[in-house]
Amino acid sequence: MSFGNRKSLKVAPETLNISYEFFPPKTEKMEQTLWESIKRLAPLNPSFVSVTYGAGGSTRERTHATVARIINETKLKPAAHLTCVSATKEEVNEVIRSYKEAGVNHIVALRGDPAEGVGEIYQPTPGGYESSVELIKGIKEISDDFDITVSAYPEKHPESSSIDADIELLKQKIDAGATRAITQFFFNNDHYYRYLEKIESAGITIPILPGIIPILNFKTMTKFAASSGASIPDWIAKRFEGLDDDPKTARLVSAAIAVEQVLDLLDHEISDLHFYTLNRADLVYAICHMLGFRPQTT
Repeated sequence: MSFGNRKSLKVAPETLNISYEFFPPKTEKMEQTLWESIKRLAPLNPSFVSVTYGAGGSTRERTHATVARIINETKLKPAAHLTCVSATKEEVNEVIRSYKEAGVNHIVALRGDPAEGVGEIYQPTPGGYESSVELIKGIKEISDDFDITVSAYPEKHPESSSIDADIELLKQKIDAGATRAITQFFFNNDHYYRYLEKIESAGITIPILPGIIPILNFKTMTKFAASSGASIPDWIAKRFEGLDDDPKTARLVSAAIAVEQVLDLLDHEISDLHFYTLNRADLVYAICHMLGFRPQTT
């Protein structure tokens, strides 16, 4: 099959659902970068945009402020992240109620990384929600109207004993009220396809959105992937060889890799795509342009 004849290039963009993830800014300069990215991507009409919650709940107020601004200043549909870490149940419930009052009806419910950092042993907060399953139940008790997204791990959560254990936990989260899942980022689509087969065999039918992350800096991504339990294929590492001091070429390589990955997903009839933007819109915008998305003026 020639490149021009592949199925993915014939997929109409209106049949796809794209969503973007941002993180709350720590500085005034980072806030400017974030809003430039939001304004750049908003005209592509994503199904939703999510705003992350820092490790240990460290960005709780900034997350809420960012979500509130998205509601007040854009037409985007925000999903706010929420974790169990470093907060009592009542403190978390207060955040949930504040989201509802702000007009947020979509929450990404996560256990969260240990407050001491990734790689440390997770310890539930005294008086807090002990797990993502408990958190989901708590959200639903406050309002059954919340749409709840959770996490999924094609290559196994770093703390999990097996993928099967992860899938069993996902089933518990669905029973508690989760309606979709977003995967940890991955670079080898075969991991995702095998995971979907296991999910189907387990009787799980909710959408499992693939998490796509463009590589902005290969060395940084290597460390990030190692701590997150995501593997980087050797062929990707070879493409970045010799580009440590050539960021312009590295970004072109990154865009090419991400486009290849996304087109393969479309070839396998995956119609929902979630992009981890890292608050940088240019690469994600280019990828979406390749898929046929164009700014909506209405």
